[in-house]
Amino acid sequence: MSPHARLDSEQLKRLIREVPDFPKKGILFYDITTLLKDKVGFATLVDRLSEHYIDQKIDLVLGMEARGFIFAPALAYRLNAGFVPEIGRASCRERV
Repeated sequence: MSPHARLDSEQLKRLIREVPDFPKKGILFYDITTLLKDKVGFATLVDRLSEHYIDQKIDLVLGMEARGFIFAPALAYRLNAGFVPEIGRASCRERV
């Protein structure tokens, strides 16, 4: 990603759609699909998530269900690490 194409935190926040009263009245749902489909926004987010760890030796990134399955593989790729999906206590994956 070009260094000139980075977004700041407020710009990233604006890429997340707020859906009031979903799934029920009184709940504000944050729809991240609008951020994911924005190539500069998604790249900026992955870069920001990786900044703290980029100079460390990371072997694996664990992605917890749902959003972890979206962000963890991209973060693992950026950190040159493996990715392990965690689907809960009843996981059938290989023990790490």
